[in-house]
Amino acid sequence: MARTDFYALLTAEISRLDREGISKRQEKIVSGFSSSPSPRAIISGREYLVFNSNDYLGLRLHPQIIAAEHAAAEKFGSGPGAVRFISGSLEIHRRLESALAKFHHRDDAIIFSSAFAANLAAISSLIKGQSKDSLVGSDTLVVSDQLNHRSIVEGIRVANLQDTSRLVFPHFDHQALEKLLTENVGKFSRVLILTDGVFSMLGQFADLAGLRRLADKFDPQYPQGVLLYVDDCHGIGVLGRTGRGVEEICSARSDVLVGTLGKAFGTDGGYIVADQVIIDYLREAAATYIYSNSISPGTAGAALKSVSLLDSPPGRKLLSALHDRISEFKSLLAGTNFRLAVDSSHAIQPLLIGDALTAKKLQDYLFDHQILATSITYPVVPKGADEIRLQLSAVHTSADLSQLASALAGFSL
Repeated sequence: MARTDFYALLTAEISRLDREGISKRQEKIVSGFSSSPSPRAIISGREYLVFNSNDYLGLRLHPQIIAAEHAAAEKFGSGPGAVRFISGSLEIHRRLESALAKFHHRDDAIIFSSAFAANLAAISSLIKGQSKDSLVGSDTLVVSDQLNHRSIVEGIRVANLQDTSRLVFPHFDHQALEKLLTENVGKFSRVLILTDGVFSMLGQFADLAGLRRLADKFDPQYPQGVLLYVDDCHGIGVLGRTGRGVEEICSARSDVLVGTLGKAFGTDGGYIVADQVIIDYLREAAATYIYSNSISPGTAGAALKSVSLLDSPPGRKLLSALHDRISEFKSLLAGTNFRLAVDSSHAIQPLLIGDALTAKKLQDYLFDHQILATSITYPVVPKGADEIRLQLSAVHTSADLSQLASALAGFSL
């Protein structure tokens, strides 16, 4: 059969990825977690320190979060039943959206099954209408940072724009961005500027104040203005005195802010906060909201508790502990032969390796020393920028960090 040739092609491609050390399908199977003195993953009966998790505040194993999940599941069931416009919105979902809107000082919020789903649908919906009858149209210039997350890239791709409507500016190069905005005045009705808040492979955060100034400067020069769209999934719950992310540390505000419940909040799902008119429009236009189930009631209950906990004295204490761990790790790293890809003040600490096979070798070496860390290789990062992305948590102990540093010191690059 002809499909046999295609299967052979797939087999050859899988083998190529394995040879180059960039395959990703061999996930470790975690059978549970222990929590003393800090969370450890249990794999094949052994305990491993976890340095590859987005659980920056340690909330996914927090007893109050787990109790809230159980209570919501008992009240509302294990699943939502159907999409919201068919079976209605559960109260727990609306309570969570209200809490997220209040946390971010916005009119309203909308929950998605993931932040990837949020970007996929929201970006394309804001670029153009979702049907030939839509009044929104598609006369939009999209300008995106070169290193934006894949979900932003896919959101743009779904809109199926012409190449002249879909532009990329070099990473953090506001001068190049301003040039693009200047050159396109009079050619488009509106502009959508897209950026990560924190760039997840490096732990760098965007100069949101600078982007806000550019958006406001050019807003009057385009008939429908300029929108600043920020995905701050890695910043919220990590950056800022109160954990409100890149907006807080930059004292600047986006027009559309994307967050996740699956990182610092310790649960699952994605969300967008914005002015009421944008949220109302997305409920009518965003395909992954309209046609896909929301997060489970239990997850919504857990997330609601997480938002409340973060916005409280215990939450501030966790944020402070996280930043103490970051400073402590960077001091310990100075005693090894490794250097960071960038000087990150975030929980993401990227060890620059520069070669995929060496990065995979270090990942395996750390696993042998009962430490979970992940090699990040092409195409997730550019060729030659291969790294081990270490991710710190508020619930790591000084002993955990010392064990990691000692293992790194014993590896020969």
